[in-house]
Amino acid sequence: MTQKEKIDELFGRGVAGVVVKKHLHDRIQSGHKLRVKLGVDPTAAKLHLGHTVVLRKLKQFQNLGHIVIFLVGDFTARIGDPSDKLSARKPLTEEEIKKNVRNYRQQVGKVLDMDKAEFRYNSEWHNNMDFAELFQLTSLFTVNQMLERDMFQERMKKKKPLWVHEMLYPILQGYDSVALQADVELGGTDQTFNVLAARTIQPYYHQWPQDIMTVELIEGTDGKEKMSMSLDNSIDLTDSAEEMFGKVMSIPDSLIIKYFTLLTDVPLAEVKAFEEGMQKGDNPRDYKAQLGKEIVTMYHSKKAAIEAEKVFERTFKEKKIPEKIPTYTLKKAGSFGIVDIVMETKLAPSKSEARRLVEQGGVRVDSKQVKKWDEKVGVKKGTVLRAGKRKFIKFV
Repeated sequence: MTQKEKIDELFGRGVAGVVVKKHLHDRIQSGHKLRVKLGVDPTAAKLHLGHTVVLRKLKQFQNLGHIVIFLVGDFTARIGDPSDKLSARKPLTEEEIKKNVRNYRQQVGKVLDMDKAEFRYNSEWHNNMDFAELFQLTSLFTVNQMLERDMFQERMKKKKPLWVHEMLYPILQGYDSVALQADVELGGTDQTFNVLAARTIQPYYHQWPQDIMTVELIEGTDGKEKMSMSLDNSIDLTDSAEEMFGKVMSIPDSLIIKYFTLLTDVPLAEVKAFEEGMQKGDNPRDYKAQLGKEIVTMYHSKKAAIEAEKVFERTFKEKKIPEKIPTYTLKKAGSFGIVDIVMETKLAPSKSEARRLVEQGGVRVDSKQVKKWDEKVGVKKGTVLRAGKRKFIKFV
């Protein structure tokens, strides 16, 4: 790919908007090395494919020779980003934040070259900010400006609380760009209000206002809501190859082209051909399988992708149990409450989730469906427990 083609793809594929487009384009064309920032609050311990849409855009800047910065919002997570939220986020404790960020660098490294990236935390400067500087920052904004935010307007219409600390969030995020001397900030379309704040703050500190590039958001496996771990519709970067492939195969057909466009490097001309093929009657399942292999290859390997497809075919098409499944050492055979045994084997994170799986018909013992959450089941060595579509445990 030529330099021009790389720049065209940078400004085209998956991009929702650019501020200021000509200024940013001219700076890139001039060969100026830019500082490009992406901030993520550690609201969960795992990153998912939804995060990679903007991470991959950051990677494109990196490939063009720019300095990329992955910023962990460990301080701002204590406030909670109000973007697209009809109620305030629950602030995270320092312990929760530390636990969540433990493996972020490794996960981000699946997309970025971390040897050539800055990995920073915004507690570096916010922990030391005094009230005097905070007052100076807040004086750059009016309450009227904050209340123009779509989500705040929605809350007021629905007579839901709007908390003062939530109005500080975009201001603190804006100051992050000052501390990092950012030339460009990336974000999803839900971050537009937040990333614009820096353009107001930076001139106060004698910095040129950063340019902004927003990318499209992507729906999760349910095909309805934005991908999120809390909605149980995410494909996580820490998923095994088999889990990743299986989740891709579960997405609605309507998302195939969007996933190819935003989550893979398949040339857009080929993606267009896939779309035309499905319109002419090609089986979407074939394209979905190709998508699954593309994604698994990116985050695992080509060999793992081929094996994951075989496991999927065996499990779902042929209705057979996978050849290789995790084992659990059974201390003593006997009769157990189904919710307890699902919890004990960690096939569900909580009793409520285990009960939900049972009630939805997603739990089987040796292929026999368990229909009642308070049912007791016989378990012995060799018994296979299945929870959901892709989780198995064999007792040994």
